[in-house]
Amino acid sequence: MRSMWNGAISFGLVNIPVSLFTVEDSNDLKFSYIDSRDENKVKYKRVNEATGEEVPWESIVKAFEYEDGDYVVMTDDDFEKADPEASKTVDIQTFIDRDELSLMYLEKPYYMTPTKGGEKPYVLLREALKKSGKVAIARVVIRTKEHLAVIYTQEDGLVLNLIRFYEDIRTMEELKIPKSIKITDKEMELAQSLIDGMTDDWKPEDYKDQFSQAIMKRIEAKSKKKGKAVDEVESEEEAPEPSGKVVDILDLLKKSVKAHPRKSATN
Repeated sequence: MRSMWNGAISFGLVNIPVSLFTVEDSNDLKFSYIDSRDENKVKYKRVNEATGEEVPWESIVKAFEYEDGDYVVMTDDDFEKADPEASKTVDIQTFIDRDELSLMYLEKPYYMTPTKGGEKPYVLLREALKKSGKVAIARVVIRTKEHLAVIYTQEDGLVLNLIRFYEDIRTMEELKIPKSIKITDKEMELAQSLIDGMTDDWKPEDYKDQFSQAIMKRIEAKSKKKGKAVDEVESEEEAPEPSGKVVDILDLLKKSVKAHPRKSATN
């Protein structure tokens, strides 16, 4: 597996040489845009807005418009030289208790592995985090952007998870959320009973992308009935139409609890 970033963790005066590897293994379905008249692929061109001519990739550069119509061209070398240390360092700023960090801040995880000479300090940091129950908050520059990140242990390794800056998260104040609504004791009892009945051990391998599977079934069905309109390919299950009726939440809770009986203590 090829690393996507190489540098070092700055841990006080200790530097731990590490590499980052993406955690995500995307299984998204890949769709193409085609011309419905002849099923040929549609290509997108990069064109000069003044001349209308196509621009080759080798002529395209990053630039910042600092005044209207005036640009400063930036190269990869410029980004590295702007702050050489930041571009190659995961700089630990502080440590916090693991449960202090809200899940809302988590953005994208990367595996961290030690490179040559970094094995011992890597293991030392990992074991110290485990023993203390802490996570590290750090700054890191990836490509052309600085990110805030959290470093935590995962089995025998360390994970660097990019996190959102405080100002990037909207507050809930602008949302219309009810502060209080009268809830009966019976409704609360049934709601808690339903939660108990649906509680289980977390097994991530049990959860598959069901929508992609349904799309693939649809694709396979359409491929066998090539040339027919979309609506001619029958769907196995139609989504229920919203009724618009006022629902009796107590009745729904009772039915839900019956469908999800409380699990025994041995489960």
